[in-house]
Amino acid sequence: MTLLLAGDIGGTKTNLLLAIAEAPDRLQPLYQASFASAAYSDLVPMVQEFLAAAQPTESRSPVVACFGIAGPVVAGRAQLTNLPWHLSETRLAAELGIPKVALINDFAAIAYGLPGLTDADQVVIQTGEADPAAPIAILGAGTGLGEGFIIPTTQGRQVFSSEGSHADFAPQTELESELLHFLRGFYEIEHVSVERVVSGQGIAAIYAFLRDRQPEQENPALGAIATAWQLGDEQAPDLAAAVSQAALSDRDPLALQAMRIFVSAYGAEAGNLALKLLSYGGVYVAGGIAGKILPLLTDGTFLRAFQAKGRVQGLLTRMPVTIVTNHEVGLIGAGLHAAAIATQS
Repeated sequence: MTLLLAGDIGGTKTNLLLAIAEAPDRLQPLYQASFASAAYSDLVPMVQEFLAAAQPTESRSPVVACFGIAGPVVAGRAQLTNLPWHLSETRLAAELGIPKVALINDFAAIAYGLPGLTDADQVVIQTGEADPAAPIAILGAGTGLGEGFIIPTTQGRQVFSSEGSHADFAPQTELESELLHFLRGFYEIEHVSVERVVSGQGIAAIYAFLRDRQPEQENPALGAIATAWQLGDEQAPDLAAAVSQAALSDRDPLALQAMRIFVSAYGAEAGNLALKLLSYGGVYVAGGIAGKILPLLTDGTFLRAFQAKGRVQGLLTRMPVTIVTNHEVGLIGAGLHAAAIATQS
C-alpha cells in the first residue's frame, strides 16, 4: 500500500499525519503528531523530526505528501499569512526526499476532507433544500479566517481556494461601526478586513474594544490577560480562548458580548460568501474555533446574521448550513488529496 504524508499547517499549530488510503474517502492513520508552528523556522525540520519519530522504513517511506497551507498557493509556492515561511513544492520534495509534494490552500484541504466526515463530525443548523448540482461554500475561523468553495462537475467536484477573508469588514450595527473605527486606530491601518474580526485575533480585538468602552464591566482576571495581550506579552495566556471560555460559562457579561459580536459577524460573512456563490449545495463552517464554541454558534445568533440580507433573505433560508466539529477535517482532506495524486501518478 502507498504511504502518504499529510499536513495541516496553521499559523498557530501544524498537524502531521502518516497514513495509507483504505478507500477514496477513507484513510488508515499510522502515526500523527502536532507541533507549535512558530517554534520552527521552516516546514522541513518539522517534517524531518516527525518522520524520525514515526520511523517509516527506507523501503516504505512516503511517496506523496500534501500540505494544506494557511495562505495563498500560486504555481506550487506559498507564503504563509501568519508565519514567515516561504515554501515551494520542488524544494520540499528535494529536501525531504519525497517524490511528489503538493501544496494546497488550507480551505481547499477542508473541501477535499468533507467527503471523509461522518455524521458525528458535523451539526446541521439549517436543513435548507440542498441542490447537489450547486456550489458549496466553506469558511472557518481559527488563527485567521479561511474561505473556499466547491463547484460540482460531470467528473466530480472541483475545489477552489479564496482570499475573501481579506475583503472589507462591513459593520451591521452602530456598535460594529464603533468597532471598525477602534480597529483602524488599534492596528494603525486604513483597510480593516473581515479577518480582523472573524478570527481568534478578532475575538481578542473585540474584547479589547469592549473593555475600553465599558471598563466597569470587566472581570479583573480576564482584564489581566487582556492587558498582557495588548502589551504584546508572548507568554500571556491565549486571550481569545479565555474570552470564549468565559462566555461559554456565562460568568462574564463582557466576554459574552464580545462573543456575540464575533458570532454575528461570522454569520454575516458566511451569508456574504453564500450570496456571492449562490451556494445551494450547502454552507460549511469549519476552522479551529467552531467546534470549541458550538453552543454559541447554535443559539440562533449566527443563523440570524446569516439570513439578514434584506430583500434576498429567502435565498439564504434555502441553503443548508452545517457546522464542522471535527477540527482535523483539513488534515483528512490533505491525506485524501495525497491519495488521489498517488492514484494518478
